[in-house]
Amino acid sequence: MMAPQTEPYEIRAAVVTIIDRDALLGTLREIAHRHNTHIVCFDAEKIAGLRHAEFAVRHAQHTRYNGVPISNSFEMEALLYAAGSRQCSVATSFGIHDGENHLYVCCCPACDGAWKDLDRHLCFVPETGDGMTAEKTARLMELFGITPEEIDAAGSGQVTALVLERVAFLEVCK
Repeated sequence: MMAPQTEPYEIRAAVVTIIDRDALLGTLREIAHRHNTHIVCFDAEKIAGLRHAEFAVRHAQHTRYNGVPISNSFEMEALLYAAGSRQCSVATSFGIHDGENHLYVCCCPACDGAWKDLDRHLCFVPETGDGMTAEKTARLMELFGITPEEIDAAGSGQVTALVLERVAFLEVCK
């Protein structure tokens, strides 16, 4: 059996204050096009850490190369998996928004030139873990329909695992 085809990617943490979301999205598309790559920005406040972003990217890659994608763009496919939803309106809320954004930015395939161009528009910061606070845990429980009973059964430190389970479930439900 042939191994699934994938491209190497890189994900970095970033912070940016966005005044005009559409203008930044246009800039990201231009950079991606110029460097023949895909740029996906995940709202870190709705993502259960770097593992969650990586999981969404890997699922989007697998679908792109070996399956039937839900959407017509890699970027939206990754956001759909991040959201664990088939609804684009839900997935877009897992991307950038006006105001202050804490992001996981993915470049797929990884491209030094794209990162250099992105550096002019985003402030890259060291990745500091999943940032799981009580507030973020509650937000993720609401976003992914995780019940207190599931937390009790899995353990309080297992929110990320439960979120990844929801993301993987999207693959089953297609």
